Amino acid sequence: MSMPKIYTMSFAEVHPLYVAKAERKGRTKAEVDEIIRWLTGYDQSGLDAQLAEETDFETFIARCPRLNPLRVKITGVVCGVRVEEIEEETMREIRYLDKLIDELATGKPMAKILRA
Repeated sequence: MSMPKIYTMSFAEVHPLYVAKAERKGRTKAEVDEIIRWLTGYDQSGLDAQLAEETDFETFIARCPRLNPLRVKITGVVCGVRVEEIEEETMREIRYLDKLIDELATGKPMAKILRA
């Protein structure tokens, strides 16, 4: 079985797409980064280092300092698939992030996005 293309993409390639999606809806790069830090446990310097290294998405997820335990509260559909039903761990983590960015772009308040 071949590896999904998203795994081999650089996280640095995807990050600007997340930012552009957010900014089109009046949100900010700072909010995108806050979401990523909340989900992954990276601090800003760690996140910046992963971007600078052009780490592939699979490695980016594997290196997460601490995946947020509240991420299991992230539910809904991304790309036609319910995120909570994705069995493959890495893909589920990627889709959690996609879902959070979607919530940001639809205007959901940060406190709700971060499951506060």
